[in-house]
Amino acid sequence: MFRRGLHLVPVVAVAWATAFFATQAPDAAPGLAAGGWALALCGLAATAVPRWRRPALLRAVVVVALACAAGGAAASHVAFAQPARVQASSLGVDGGRAIEAIVSVVGKIEQRSDGSIGFDAIASRFTTGSHATAVRVEVTVVVDPARVEAPPGALDVGSTVVVRGTAAPGWPGDRAVLALRASRGITVDAAPTGVLAVTAGLRQGLVAAIDGLPGPGAGLVPGLAVGDTSAVDPALDAAMKRSSLSHLTAVSGANCALVVGLAFAGAAAMGAGRRLRVVVGLAALAGFVLLVTPEPSVVRAGAMAAIAMGGLLLGRPGIGTAVLCLAVAALLIADPWLAGSLGFALSAAATASLLLFARPLADGLARRLPRALALGLSIPLAAQLACGPLLILIEPSVPVYGVVANLLAAPAAPLATVIGLAACLAAPVPVLQAGLAGLAWVPASWIATTATTVTHLPGDLVPWVDGWPGFALLAAVGIAIGLLVALPRRRTTARVVSGLVVAVTIGVVGGGAALAGVAGRWTIPGEWSIIACDVGQGDAVLLRSEGAVALVDTGPSAAPLRACLDRVGVDRIQLLVLTHFDLDHVGGLDAVRGRVDVVMHGPTASRADELLLAPFSADGARVVAAEEGMQGALGEAHWRVLWPRGRSRAFPSGNDASVVLDVRGGGIPPTLLLGDLSASPQAVLTASIAPPYAVVKVAHHGSADQDAALYETVRPALALVTVGADNDHGHPRDEILEVLTSLGATIARTDADGLIAISTRSDALTVWRERGPPVGAAR
Repeated sequence: MFRRGLHLVPVVAVAWATAFFATQAPDAAPGLAAGGWALALCGLAATAVPRWRRPALLRAVVVVALACAAGGAAASHVAFAQPARVQASSLGVDGGRAIEAIVSVVGKIEQRSDGSIGFDAIASRFTTGSHATAVRVEVTVVVDPARVEAPPGALDVGSTVVVRGTAAPGWPGDRAVLALRASRGITVDAAPTGVLAVTAGLRQGLVAAIDGLPGPGAGLVPGLAVGDTSAVDPALDAAMKRSSLSHLTAVSGANCALVVGLAFAGAAAMGAGRRLRVVVGLAALAGFVLLVTPEPSVVRAGAMAAIAMGGLLLGRPGIGTAVLCLAVAALLIADPWLAGSLGFALSAAATASLLLFARPLADGLARRLPRALALGLSIPLAAQLACGPLLILIEPSVPVYGVVANLLAAPAAPLATVIGLAACLAAPVPVLQAGLAGLAWVPASWIATTATTVTHLPGDLVPWVDGWPGFALLAAVGIAIGLLVALPRRRTTARVVSGLVVAVTIGVVGGGAALAGVAGRWTIPGEWSIIACDVGQGDAVLLRSEGAVALVDTGPSAAPLRACLDRVGVDRIQLLVLTHFDLDHVGGLDAVRGRVDVVMHGPTASRADELLLAPFSADGARVVAAEEGMQGALGEAHWRVLWPRGRSRAFPSGNDASVVLDVRGGGIPPTLLLGDLSASPQAVLTASIAPPYAVVKVAHHGSADQDAALYETVRPALALVTVGADNDHGHPRDEILEVLTSLGATIARTDADGLIAISTRSDALTVWRERGPPVGAAR
C-alpha cells in the first residue's frame, strides 16, 4: 500500500466525510472541528512517546493525525463561514417577496434544459421595498434569456448585474446560500473589465468564427477548445452524453495537461532549464484558466492537471497519487462544499484512475492485444470503470460503447483542442482565425460523427439499477472487470470469481436490456395501435396506423421514453403532440429530437417554452400551435383537436389549456386523450365530444379534479391512467377510479401494469400489460 502512495487515502477520506457532514448539518461543524483538532493534537503528542516511534507505527500515527487535522480544518471553515451564511439567509428576502440584488458573475453562463440560463454569482446588496442591505454571499441566478437587458457579450464572467425577481433558500450542502429567480429580468450594470474582458472577447470571437461552418461539428470547436458549449446543437449534446463523450467539451484536467505539456515542450525545445520550463508551464496553465473562465470547476481541473502531469513527468505514479491525495484534501479544506459536488468526485476519480489503474490495465490488455491498442484502450477503460458508478447517480444507464467511442475520438480531441485554442488566440488576425477554425472543424466533425453514430447503434445504453444500489452494483462489476483484465493468469481463483461476477451481470443485465430493447418487441403484440409508455409520473402515449406514428407528450425525462421507443421499434415520429409545457409532459424531448416531422403544441406561456421548440424547427420539423378544430391524418387514422379554444382568457395556458385529441380509424379505436384538463374545462368540453369512445386517457394522471359527467358521456370501454408508482400526489385518486369502475370501464395504469399495448381484434380491444396477463375490453 505504501509503495503506491495510498497511505494518504485516509486523509482524503476523513476530510471528504467531515466536509460533507459539516456542510449538510452546519450546526454540527463546531463540534466536528473541535473533535478533529483534538484528535490531531493527540496524534502529534503520541509521536513523542518512544514506544510509538517504530517506523511503521509512526507512519500510521502521522497519517491519522493528518486525517484528523484535515477533517478539523474543513469543519472549521464551515463553522467560521456559518454566521455570515445564516445572516444572509435570515434577511427575509425569500418566501416569494420581490427583491432586487446586485451580483457579480463568477461562473460560466450556461443554458439549462428548460431553455433558461443560469450562472453562479456573489451578491453584494439586496433591496426589498425601500430597505437595502449590504451582504457578501454566494448565490445562483436563473433567468429567461428574453429578459436579459445587455449589449451583446456584456453578460459574462466578471460583469456586475442587477437581478429583479424572487429568492429561495439554497439546498443543504450547496455553496450557494440563495437561489435567485430573475422573473422580472436582469440588467447588466457593468461589463467585464481588464483581463476578464479580454478573455471574454476571445471566447466570443471563437464562437463567431465558427458561424457558417457546416454540420453540428462546428459548434463543438469552442467547447473542445475553451469549454464554451453555447453553440452546440441540443441533439448533438444529447448524443455526446449518451456516448460518454461529453467530458470532451468540459474543461478537464486533460485540457489543462495538454496546454501545460505544450508549453513545457516548447520551453524545452528552446533550451530552457528545468526551473524555467516549470515556470513557463505554470504561466500557460494560469493563462488557460483565465481564458476558459476561472470558475471553481476550472480551478479544480487546473490543480488536477498539474498533479497528474507531475506524476507522469517524474515517472512515479506513486508520488502522483500521494500528491493527488494532498491536493484533494487541500481543496476540500479550502472549499468544503465540494464534498457534495458530483463534478468534483468525477474529477478526482478520473485523475486517480489514470494514475493507479491505466498501467495495470494496459499490461493486462497487452497480453491479448497489440501494445499500442492496449495503451489506447486502457485510459478510457480506467476512466469508465472509475466514473461509471458515479454517473449512475445522474442517469441509471450504462453506455455500452463508451470505451470504443472514446478510443475513436481520442486522436481527434487533442487536435481540435489545440487548433481551436490557436484560433481563439488568433482573434486579432481574422483571416488567420477563420483558417484555424476551419482546420479545427475537421477533427471536431469526426467527434460529432462518432457520437451520433454510436447513439444509433443497437443497445447503446443498458438500463441499470437506480440510485445508490446501482452505484454499488456497478462498482462491484467494475472491480471484477478490472481484476479480470489486470491479474495474471496464475491468479486463477480471483480471475474465476471475477469472471463469474461479470458473466452473471452480463447475463442478467443483458437479458433485461434485450427485453427492454430489440428482443422486447417480440413480447409486445405486433398489431398494437396504442401504447402507454411507462415513463413514471408523466404522459407518453404512442398511436400507430399503417406504419405512421404519433407521440402524445414525452414524459418527465428522456431515458424512460427512449427505452420505450427502442423497445417497441419506433425510430421516426410523424406527429409529436405536446399537450402543454409542464416538465412531466416535455421533460423527455431529448429522446425524440431529430426524429420528428411535425410538432403540434399547446399554448406557450414563456420564452422558455418557445426555446424548447426551437431545436425541432432547426432540425426541419414543422412546428404548429394547436387550436380547436384543427384536424389531420395519421396513416389511415383521422385526428381532430377538441381543445384548447383560441385566445381563451379563461384557460390561457398550462393544464387547463392542454391539447385534447379525438383519434379514430385506420386500426385505432375511437380514442379521447384528455391531457391534464381539470373539472372546469372538462365540463365545457363535454359538448364538443363525439361519444362513445373505446379508449380514454384519463386526465391529469387520475387526479381528483375531474368532471364525472364527462366520463359518463364518454362511457369508455378502457381507461388509461398514465401515472408513476409511489408518486407524491396520491394519483390516481379513489374518486375517479370509483367513477370509472361504476361505468364498467377496464382500468389499465402504468404504475401497476408497466407498459400497456392496445390492439383491436374483431369488435373487441385486447390490452397487453407488461406486468400481468392480457385482458379484453368490449368496444
